[in-house]
Amino acid sequence: MTQKNYTIEELMICAIAHELQDDELGFVGLGTAARAFTLAVGIPIAAARLAQLCHAPGFSIYWGNLLTPALESIPEALLQDAYTRWPAAASPQDVGYKIDMVTRGRFDVSFESAPQVDQYGNLNITEIGGGQPPKTRLVGCLAQTEHLAFIKRPIIVTDLTPRAFVPKVDFITSVGYLDGGDSREQLGLPGPGPALCVTDKAIFDFHPESKRMRLRSIHPGETLDSVLNAMSFEPVIEGVPPQTAEPDAQEIALIRETIDPFGTLYQLKAS
Repeated sequence: MTQKNYTIEELMICAIAHELQDDELGFVGLGTAARAFTLAVGIPIAAARLAQLCHAPGFSIYWGNLLTPALESIPEALLQDAYTRWPAAASPQDVGYKIDMVTRGRFDVSFESAPQVDQYGNLNITEIGGGQPPKTRLVGCLAQTEHLAFIKRPIIVTDLTPRAFVPKVDFITSVGYLDGGDSREQLGLPGPGPALCVTDKAIFDFHPESKRMRLRSIHPGETLDSVLNAMSFEPVIEGVPPQTAEPDAQEIALIRETIDPFGTLYQLKAS
């Protein structure tokens, strides 16, 4: 077996970057710390900058209160003062401005992470357990409900585990395709629903008719069995799933030497 010269985070960054297009605007949400920050913030920001450098110079993001921050000068540490020190096109203080942009359909892409994702792309960041009181309280909806309702192409970014990928979420914070079929359309939600789910083992999209999660590619070093063993439901599988494209030498060099030389954006997943 050939030794990989890249990390799984770098593969995820590249896979997402390939989906981003010139002159699009992407919404990057908030992350708490450690792996959650890596998935929700670090990987998306790195992917946005890689897209700018390789094929989409006009791609930009909105993160926190920073509209189009200068991704060529990412701070050495994304601490609270990054909101005031990081150069950006604008820095609106009123969160209502950002929500107004979401509901008006101004965002082309968003990057979403959650501790529970179900087979129809519904997300749960509210509670685990389903009872009253719930077993575990999570961070709460923030604005993720609006993201999946209005944004044109939400991309889910999370690790593939049986606890995270469940047949039905305990609480629907954000509607993906609800119960599948045309159930989302019947709700009258203006956005089309989640486009992709990028994980540490595979990439998924959604079947155009049933709206069930569909296996699109398997990462190098993984097998169909290892992917299915990391899920609590079986996705749609059509034929033999291809292998996810590996990062090339130029992409790896850009990530390590230009985009994130200080290791600001992501931590490697623990083995």
